[in-house]
Amino acid sequence: MKNPGHAVLLSVFLCQIYITSAQDCPSKQELQNSLHQAQKLLSAQESSYLQSLRTLKKKLSLLQDSVVQLPAKPRNLTCPALDTPAHGRKLGKVLFPGHEAHFLCDAGYELLGSETRQCRDSLSWSGQQPVCREIDECLSSPCANAGTCTDEVNGFSCVCPKGWAGPACQSPTPTFLVTVMNSPAVTAAPAFTRPARCSAVQGTTVCSCEPGFSVSGRDSSVCTDIDECKLFHNGPAGRLCLHTCVNTAGGYRCSCPAGYNLTRDGRNCKDIDECSSRQNDCTREQICVNTYGGFQCVKVECPNTRDATYAKTSAVRCERNPCPAGSRSCSQAPNSVSFHYLSLVSNLSAPRVVFRMSASRMIGDSLRFAVSGGRSRRHFSMQRLDRQTGELLLTGPVQGPQTLELELEMSELERRELLGRYVTKLKIFVSQYEF
Repeated sequence: MKNPGHAVLLSVFLCQIYITSAQDCPSKQELQNSLHQAQKLLSAQESSYLQSLRTLKKKLSLLQDSVVQLPAKPRNLTCPALDTPAHGRKLGKVLFPGHEAHFLCDAGYELLGSETRQCRDSLSWSGQQPVCREIDECLSSPCANAGTCTDEVNGFSCVCPKGWAGPACQSPTPTFLVTVMNSPAVTAAPAFTRPARCSAVQGTTVCSCEPGFSVSGRDSSVCTDIDECKLFHNGPAGRLCLHTCVNTAGGYRCSCPAGYNLTRDGRNCKDIDECSSRQNDCTREQICVNTYGGFQCVKVECPNTRDATYAKTSAVRCERNPCPAGSRSCSQAPNSVSFHYLSLVSNLSAPRVVFRMSASRMIGDSLRFAVSGGRSRRHFSMQRLDRQTGELLLTGPVQGPQTLELELEMSELERRELLGRYVTKLKIFVSQYEF
């Protein structure tokens, strides 16, 4: 209490309180103790107030510097609307700076251009406008044995030369001419044998088999099934079946594991999206994550520690609540924690980028990206794409099935002083199959 006049007035006021409450006026020592306590209280309040002013002044200065550096913007503060590509879809309707639009193509089409475009501060979109081009399945030469390929939407068809049959001209159709003297009578044939087609020509018997069968070595009047699954497991056109080949009488069929559908070409497998087709049992509190061959139900819960508390601001994001005055441990806790989920096939070729994190707007003068934790961090590394974006790199193939977990951190700095930390908890589901 620096002003003596204020001390006298406070003493008189305290004495009046005691008299009003039917108590004796306190002694001089008691008044001095009360004044000392009041002085300590006011000093603490003054210190807290000055600290708050310094923090606010620093933030205002940083904001002012960032505003000065920004280019002048037109009155319309949104990016122009983007067209949806023909035979495709566009995800994302928000046109404000920092927001993204994602593009997907229908089955049988491939994306040319940017899969993701971001609205920049200059109110222009990053990347190039994508288009969906029909996939030419004939480019991979799927028709074996000089078959002629005809491209179709989400598939192909083969015109096979003489002597070959099957969806990819992979099954031989040999015609065996066998000279038989006094051929025995044909008996009932098992499921994978057929009686030969025989005819007498100038005193000899000539026999042939239908496609998918060959004349038996022991009995020339019996045709035995050709096991295409063994004979053409890895032919010129690649594997006969992507997953499992089942031999049938005169041919074969392909099958897929649970969670996949057989494609129109009859050879490949396509993942079933249980989340979009509602073939899942996730509750309303859970998020459905489609994986290759299945799905996962996950529940996002915000961290709750002694240093800081968080509130959920979206389905996959938690923001830190205001910190108590003077709590250094709280101010150093992450400003936000985000949760993301990815799906990968087993033994995916690497290195390759699997995730990106960026800041739509910066207050500080630099960003730092790092893999800060997680039991699966040995499979990944972090690299910078540009000033505001970091890329997560898968450094080597990962054998499934397994679940990878790691934490990514983006730190914002101003003259090497930490302004904020932003954590992303990433969970990656690796399939047991390579498709």
